[in-house]
Order: sequence, then structure tokens, then C-alpha cells
Amino acid sequence: MKKAVLIVFVGLLGFSLTAQDKQAKIEFKSETVDYGEIAKGSDGVRIFEFTNTGSVPLIISKVSSSCGCTIPKKPEGPIMPGETGEIQVKYDTKRVGPIRKAITVISNADTPTKVLKIKGEVKAEGTK
Repeated sequence: MKKAVLIVFVGLLGFSLTAQDKQAKIEFKSETVDYGEIAKGSDGVRIFEFTNTGSVPLIISKVSSSCGCTIPKKPEGPIMPGETGEIQVKYDTKRVGPIRKAITVISNADTPTKVLKIKGEVKAEGTK
């Protein structure tokens, strides 16, 4: 009887470990976007590209930024295993000075919270 209980326990343990392997995984091409030096009022849109390297659909539930000067946009639907997606970030380039902002991505991935970064500097017109 003890052997039967042990066999069932080991079987269930093995099954639960297998079930945990089925997860979405988010892998970014780069976790930092460097604007470099850009002119005041120029295009502030940049893209973070990622791939779902997991075995189930990736669902990004929330994307937020560290300030109101940066507006992130998440994909609307799930990203299937093996597919790529993108998170668009728009920085307000009317603000002159250094760019150092964080974008937080929350999803059902094995790492549920990822922090992405943007950096660079907005230069006033006529300066180098």
C-alpha cells in the first residue's frame, strides 16, 4: 500500500512539474532604446521588439511609464508562441534635456514584470 501511495505521489509531482514548463516567455531584442541626441520637436516614437519564446500565448496586461512625458502602447491581443510583437513608446520631445525613463511591462510570462529603459538627450534648436 505504501508503494502505491508513493507511486501516485511521484506521478503527480512529475505531472505538476511538466505543467509548470508550459509558460509564456518574453524575450526583448533590446531592453534599452537609446534616442541618442535628437532635436527638440522631432519624432519621439520608438519600438521595443520582443518574441514569445514560450509554449503558451503571451498576454501583456499592462504597460506603464515612470512619467507622463512617455506614453507606451501595448499589443492588443495575445502573442502566440514563436511570434514577435512590439511595444511602442512615444517620448515628448518638446522637453529639452536628458532622457532617462523606465517602462514597466506586466504579462503572464515566466518573468511577469520587466522594466525597459529609454535614454538620450533632447537638444534645443541650434545647439550641438
